[in-house]
Amino acid sequence: MSQFLPQLRAALTAAGDPLRASAQQAYTDVSIAFHGVSMAELRRIFRRTFAAASFATAAEWQHEVLAIWREARFREEHYAAVALTGVRAALPFQTHAALPMYEEMIAAGAWWDVVDIIAVHRIGRILLADPTPTRRLLLFWSSGPNMWKRRAAIICQNRLGPETDLALLHACIEPSIESPELLLQKAIGWALREVAQWNPAEVRRYMREKGERLSTVSRREALRKLDK
Repeated sequence: MSQFLPQLRAALTAAGDPLRASAQQAYTDVSIAFHGVSMAELRRIFRRTFAAASFATAAEWQHEVLAIWREARFREEHYAAVALTGVRAALPFQTHAALPMYEEMIAAGAWWDVVDIIAVHRIGRILLADPTPTRRLLLFWSSGPNMWKRRAAIICQNRLGPETDLALLHACIEPSIESPELLLQKAIGWALREVAQWNPAEVRRYMREKGERLSTVSRREALRKLDK
């Protein structure tokens, strides 16, 4: 068991709200139960729990993250594992070697509430730091059978601004460009909208070339900023 789990479980149980938990369960497509803890309270609990977190090695950090993740009984414990990936003490370990852990969390988490944080706030930075092997893995994910890994490959550069690898983004979109999956359609539109904030001409060019193959949802999301 993770050293953090007993404290986490006590705090989450005390802060739970059954009415909020019921609403959260209805809103998501995950089978695991919720405590019903507000996001503001979750942030406070995670700050207190992980305030003194320190790790001698990447292996020790990953062990703690995966112990929380794999032993989770409630969705908020999944959120705690994701939060532990982003603490200051974990910064030295955000390398390509962390991607198998993130891949497990994306595939098992299987909903945007955890997938998007991992993709945008963790994998994007690893791509910048270690582009060659990370690029290969993202291309593999983008054409694979797992929809959540496809989504992660598409959106992982959403906070990189002008450092975005446009060729990689286009390559990751291509296998899903005509997908009927709404969450992939939205991911494509979101990724293109992010590019439009710093390179609108590129998005207009892409829309001229690929627009007819994109879903209505992807086109609408991509053009939202450009239409204003």
